[in-house]
Parts: sequence; structure tokens; C-alpha cells
Amino acid sequence: MDVLVIGGNRFVGWLLAFRLLAAGHKVTLFNRGRLPDPFGGRVERITGDRTTADLERKLVGRRFDAVVDLAAFTGDDGRRIAEILRGRVAHHVMVSTGQVYLVREGCPRPAREEDYDGTVIARPADPADVADWEYGVGKRACEDALAQAHAKDGFPTTRVRIPMVNGERDYLRRIEGYLWRLLDGGPLILPDGGTHRVRHVYGAEVGRFLAEILARPATIGRAYNLAQDETPTLAELVGRLRHLVGSRAEIVPVSSEKLRAAGLDPGKVSPFSGRWMSFLDPGRAHRELGFRHEPLEIYLGKIVASFLAHPPSDRPEGYARREVERTVAAARG
Repeated sequence: MDVLVIGGNRFVGWLLAFRLLAAGHKVTLFNRGRLPDPFGGRVERITGDRTTADLERKLVGRRFDAVVDLAAFTGDDGRRIAEILRGRVAHHVMVSTGQVYLVREGCPRPAREEDYDGTVIARPADPADVADWEYGVGKRACEDALAQAHAKDGFPTTRVRIPMVNGERDYLRRIEGYLWRLLDGGPLILPDGGTHRVRHVYGAEVGRFLAEILARPATIGRAYNLAQDETPTLAELVGRLRHLVGSRAEIVPVSSEKLRAAGLDPGKVSPFSGRWMSFLDPGRAHRELGFRHEPLEIYLGKIVASFLAHPPSDRPEGYARREVERTVAAARG
């Protein structure tokens, strides 16, 4: 296949491109060219900003068997790509987010694809929530624009919704934040005890899923949730990481209120403790496509092994206040 990959030049896009090249496909990358990639002369590169006229101007006359869009965030993004590629692509895949459910009133947990429809919650009053709300609302607008293009003109699009993505190349360094704290002797604070359940997705499995559904006509016009099967509590997840690195660091529950009173952001102390974390039901991908996510224990082991073999020279955001964390943890709750 001749495949165009839009955006994603830091994490999932790399993993997808490697997989496509390994399978013998022709790959074209469209991004702003601000970050290097490891593909050498094996790929074609188109440098441009998809929010400007670059996308239409630089794709004029081009046809593709498949397009994977990792950088579509607004209704305008969805409408423009459908207009530009109308009649010139056999399969378009948009990577969306589980936050399209979180911004819906009465969002169920876990959320299924049929739970998408509903009234969107009002813009949050707390400024700390606005960016996440805008992200979810924007992705919904993009999905809606693509769904409308499919219904009206038969635009061959599929939408893939993913939750928090873990992986060796996670530039947000979320699991890494826990690993540094487990390796420095601890203690590691879990806001409110980490009793909530989490269901994430492994970046390499996102790349595999995207590559495998390309040119599958049965997926066109559909939306699919993609997530791991396991649903551990955050405390259980951190316990697995603790075991994998052989740490004896104490895990200490502290209320979010006490953390904030000490000037600590619970989301920076524990990246998986924020409330804007979707919880998806991946059943449709199982039933219709036979897709099974790699077991959590296996992919966590890969992430930890990579970290231990190549630890970054700096520390992730939030670690700068580590001594304050230790002081709060010493107060025990």
C-alpha cells in the first residue's frame, strides 16, 4: 500500500511507520519537520502545517491507498481532510481519544462506542480543566465532521479512540515519573490511595492496530475503542512497577487536599491520578476484528527494561519538588 501518515512524529507515528515499512508498504510522512526521524531514505517526507493551506497545496494530485491521521484535533481538521482527499484515498483512519466520552454528560465507565452520543458538559469553571475539556470537545467535532462526510459522500473513514498511551517513547514521561520515585528510595505518594481503576493502551499496540485495519472495508464508517484488557487499580499498577524494578520503596497514600495544601499538584506527583483519564471498553475491536492487546505484564516489562537500559539524564516534570513530597509522605496521610 501507499500510506500517508499525518503528524505523530514523536511516539505512535514512529511505531506505525516502522511497522508499515517492515511490511513492505510505501510510506509518506506529513508533519512540520521540527523533529528528526530514523527512517532515512526509506520514506518520503512532506513538510507543512496541516492547519494552513500547506495540506491542500502539497497533496494536490496525490492519491493514497490509506491515510492515518494522528494530528486531527478540530472540526475544521476533519472537514478539510475529507474535502482534500475526497475520491483520492481508499481508507482514512483518524486517531481520536477517550476524552470524547469524558466531555459527555453522564459518561459511563467503561465507555463503549455506542455511548458516544449525548450532551456535552458545559465548559469547566476551573481553569485547570479547560484544556482537557477543549481537547475532548475538539476531537468530538473532528469525529462528527468525518462521520458526516462518510454519511453524505461516502468518505471512507474509520475512527480509533485511545486512552492514556504508555510506551518507551512516551514524551510526557508518565510511567517514568513513577519509576524514578521507586528507584530513588521512595517513598512514592499515591493521591487518595490510588484506589481507582485504570485501563491504558500500549503505544506499540496502537501502531499494530492501525497497520492491521488499513484497507479493511468492514471498518469504514465505524469507530473502535482500543485499550488493554486488564483494569488494575493505580495502586496495583504501581505495585507491578515496584516489583519489576526490585524496589522496596514505601507506597504512601496521601489525600489530594493535603498535597494541594503543601503546594503539590497531585497530577504531577502521580501522573495517573488526574480525573481526565478515560476508561474504555475494547469489546468491539475484540468481537469484530479479533484484536487482542498484548498483556499488561509483558508490555510493562518492556517499558521498564528500556528505562533501566537507557535512563534519561534529566527528570520528568514534577520531580523538582521531590523533597516536599518526602516531607508530606512523612506526615502519613
